[in-house]
Amino acid sequence: MRKVSLRNLAAHKVRLALTVLSVVLGTAFVAGSFVFTDTLQKTFDGLFADAAKGVDVRVSGLEEGSSGVPLTDLPALEAVDGVRAVVPAVDGQIVLLGADKKPLQTGGAPSIGLSYTPPEQALGDPDVMVAGAPPSQPGQIALNEGAARKAGLAVGDRTQVLVSTSGVIDVTVSGIYETPSDTGGFVGAVFDGAQARELFTDGSHVDYIDVAGTGVSQSELRDRIAAALPDAKVDTGDQVREDVKAEVNSALSFMNYFLLAFGAIALLVGTFIIYNTFSMIVAQRLRELALLRAIGASRKQVGRSVVLEALIVGLLGSALGIAAGVGLAYGLRSLLNSFDVGLPSGPLQLEPRTIIVALVVGVLVTVVSAYAPARRAAKVPPVAAMREEFSSTGDSLRVRTLVGAIAAVAGGALLLVGSRGTGGGAAATVGLGAAALIVAVLLAAPALSRPVVGALGAVLAKPFGPVGRLARTNAVRNPRRTAATAFALTLGLMLVSVIGVFGSSAKESVNSLVDNGVRADYILAGPDTMGVPLGAAAAVKDVPGVADAVALHGVSVKIDDEAQVGTALSGQLDGVLDYTLEEGSAALSGNNMLISEKTSAEKGWRLGSPVVMTDRDGEQVTTTVTGIYADTQLLGDWVVPESVYEQVTPAAVRAVWAVLVEAQPGADLAAMRADLTAATDRFLVVQVKDREEFKGSQSKQIDTLLAVLYGLLALAIVIAILGIINTLALSVVERRREIGMLRAVGMQRPQVRRTIYLESVLIAVFGAAVGVLLGLAFGWGFVSTLADEGLDVIAVPWGQVAAMLLGSAVVGVLAALWPAARAARTKPLEAIAGV
Repeated sequence: MRKVSLRNLAAHKVRLALTVLSVVLGTAFVAGSFVFTDTLQKTFDGLFADAAKGVDVRVSGLEEGSSGVPLTDLPALEAVDGVRAVVPAVDGQIVLLGADKKPLQTGGAPSIGLSYTPPEQALGDPDVMVAGAPPSQPGQIALNEGAARKAGLAVGDRTQVLVSTSGVIDVTVSGIYETPSDTGGFVGAVFDGAQARELFTDGSHVDYIDVAGTGVSQSELRDRIAAALPDAKVDTGDQVREDVKAEVNSALSFMNYFLLAFGAIALLVGTFIIYNTFSMIVAQRLRELALLRAIGASRKQVGRSVVLEALIVGLLGSALGIAAGVGLAYGLRSLLNSFDVGLPSGPLQLEPRTIIVALVVGVLVTVVSAYAPARRAAKVPPVAAMREEFSSTGDSLRVRTLVGAIAAVAGGALLLVGSRGTGGGAAATVGLGAAALIVAVLLAAPALSRPVVGALGAVLAKPFGPVGRLARTNAVRNPRRTAATAFALTLGLMLVSVIGVFGSSAKESVNSLVDNGVRADYILAGPDTMGVPLGAAAAVKDVPGVADAVALHGVSVKIDDEAQVGTALSGQLDGVLDYTLEEGSAALSGNNMLISEKTSAEKGWRLGSPVVMTDRDGEQVTTTVTGIYADTQLLGDWVVPESVYEQVTPAAVRAVWAVLVEAQPGADLAAMRADLTAATDRFLVVQVKDREEFKGSQSKQIDTLLAVLYGLLALAIVIAILGIINTLALSVVERRREIGMLRAVGMQRPQVRRTIYLESVLIAVFGAAVGVLLGLAFGWGFVSTLADEGLDVIAVPWGQVAAMLLGSAVVGVLAALWPAARAARTKPLEAIAGV
């Protein structure tokens, strides 16, 4: 039987190649995601190990986001027995101008200013200058090699640096230094120590202080420092490095799960293709297998022969998939780097775990997919299978359709119940409903395909006359095969539709929020990593035609020992934001506070209620509720004036989300825009946008995310298309005598091709229609559960829906090109004779 299996594989090379390819694509995604994240993991581990190199103890503030460690603690720290060197951390976000006088784009990588540490004071290995010299006075900087190369700057060049809290600084490049690892877009500008403290600290605090010891262990040094500075957080250097690695691991694990989820989708789609393939292979070989049974082969031997073929296909496909996965990881990294994402560079990492997982998953999926048809083939009586009129369409569909209908009712009920709530519990309920509906479609799809494909055929195939009727009959005749082929495309387009609903709803929610909540004529916006420089609002207040310019800040404090996030404004709400005041006054001044109706109900706060805010340094500020407004996502739970913001937020971490500019009545908006642009030019990164442009920029960010998701989902669609090609090709083989008979009675080759095209289109449109309907339902359910997160508008991307249905018809034609050409080449006499 082993020889029979091996010779059967060798005799059907095209079928073997198509089946192996489906396994390759599925395992490649799994292997590629592991290789990609393992590579990032190893590179980041090296980066952060170098970043804290030589640090034995780190002293920081008790609370993250606090003012940090007082510089007055330095003498006490230096006096601790066993301390060799002490280096305060002085750094902050910057924007560097390149040689072209434009802000250098980092692609998400850090862009920071640092304080120069002389070699004799360095805790670890000092920076190695490859050109020039370190900064020795204010106005000089040293750049890392990657940043200097990307910016087109060399030693002696003059440029500018934007610091959010200090404005634009004129600098000269005094030197260029090398870094242990280059992160593509990373910018590290090293300033003279005195200037760095002036730019990146409040003059009395730093974020943390690193310490190197001598003649004492890290734990002992930590204990000594903790005793000397009881009000600070003290960690060993090893603990600091482990904490940083844990944060990186957490971030990468999300990416890994994200990629593996798409790998699982690809494998799931591939599973149905493999299952469908082996079902058809067994159906075509029933007479052959029956003959083996008739000459003495047992049921177990027949079943094992089919499973052996699957095992060989799984091993071959998984091995090729691992190689393809390495190429996929390389391509993904290159693609992301082409968009300036700022990923660190390093050799690709192929761990033994990746090989084992890919082999196990690929082989297991293939063998499991082949087991059911192998078991069914083994049960066929030899005499029945050898009869010419034996039907291979399978058993009755009644039981599976009944189970599918029950699952559909349960899934629909769960979807409706979950969509009425919000939060994690509601989303989980919707997820269970979605899973039940997918199972329902899987089970009931064969029975569903008959009326649906029949109806589609009556419309799409009618213009083609007898050829159309024949195509419709072929698609309906074997509902199991039609449903299994269509299901692969159903899964892919279902996910595309879900993402499409999310994206459309997110964009419409943002548009609604801006349209209904923002009254400002212009919005000043900056990069996500920095926001708008602090002086921008003041710089535009005197521009002709400007009535007011209000800066928006995020406020982070503790209220009743709970972390709370609110909004602060540098001016008044009227004129820039649209809101509904329910009680009190909307005036923002002193220590006033406005709250939403929801907050008032939850906290029990009323007009005149005192609210005590505690900042990260433990200092308390008491505010008084003076107004209550209707709930709006734009203002959040509560609003305070800028005076309160400055009291509870350390100067070093203050930031502006955006600046809302209100025009005076009758002002020339075009002229005012030009003046706003001129007034903010010195801030380098500020963009002046009207409401439509601001909405467009938010939509662009959403589209960028969706593009990545669609790119990953494209693999599932490709696998589905290959599945249709595979099924049609096998169907042509199965119907070879039938096609030969049609040719013998006068059907021309173009008519044969047209029949296969139409059959493929009917299957593809059926799968697409079911997938789109499921995707829209699931998208509606999941978006409904996110109403309290700002997605309060549910939008259906009708254009995308129409494009997918039309595209599925095109896919059907393209998928049928090769099978149709093969069918048209069928020689009538040879086919009828069974040659």
